[in-house]
Amino acid sequence: MSRIDDVCIRWLWLAAWLVVVQPSAAYGGAPPARLLDVAAAADLRYAFEELAPAFERQEGVRLRFSFGSSGQLAAQIAYGAPFDVFFSANEEFVERLARRGAVVAASVRLYAVGRLVLWVRRDAPLDPARGLRLLDDPRVRFVAIAHPDHAPYGAAAREALIADRRWLHVRAKLVYGENVGHALQLVQTGNADVGLVALSLALAPPVAPQGRYWLIPQALHAPIRQAAAVTARSARQAEARAFLAFVTGPVGRPVMRRYGFVLPGEGP
Repeated sequence: MSRIDDVCIRWLWLAAWLVVVQPSAAYGGAPPARLLDVAAAADLRYAFEELAPAFERQEGVRLRFSFGSSGQLAAQIAYGAPFDVFFSANEEFVERLARRGAVVAASVRLYAVGRLVLWVRRDAPLDPARGLRLLDDPRVRFVAIAHPDHAPYGAAAREALIADRRWLHVRAKLVYGENVGHALQLVQTGNADVGLVALSLALAPPVAPQGRYWLIPQALHAPIRQAAAVTARSARQAEARAFLAFVTGPVGRPVMRRYGFVLPGEGP
């Protein structure tokens, strides 16, 4: 790749970051003196929004979240997007960033293992208890998953469908979300009949009353091991480390557990 190509890609990713991060700002008016930019996998949205007020009170630091697909966020960090800390849904993305010096290797930490579910709207005439056999139902015209090329839950969904020998049949029904949160939205809005999405989203208070789910067996896909790290370019590394410790500490762990995450040292 030429230097010109590399510079062009860098600017494209930075432009994409600006598009992603600005609507996510939770606070209006002038930015506070201490503001931490957090890049986070889309499955963390509701858990982190619940944790944020307690951390802000404790540390006096405002959090600004950018939720998206882990692969896209990792690429933005690799090309200089100014995040302070990265919570990925795939530990490999964090380890790659550590190898190229984009995150602080000593800060890399496994914080959770995610679970995949089959999700339908509560008013849909479909029974999720049928498991993946439900996808053979002729009433299921569209199945939403996150894009498997850059979203860990999409990759896990594809892996589960292949392991269950349904990939070739279901592939024609697939519609792709930019991330697992977008895949859920496709079902919520009626643009898909079924979604393979994160348990943490299915359990979130705004989502739980809307749908029903079936837990996809872990044996059908590799564990969704989620890791985090402080970015090397962050000027707020102490605050970033504090948030990472908060999520994995005595306040964060019960919240993460309630959203269906398996925590390090717990479960299989």
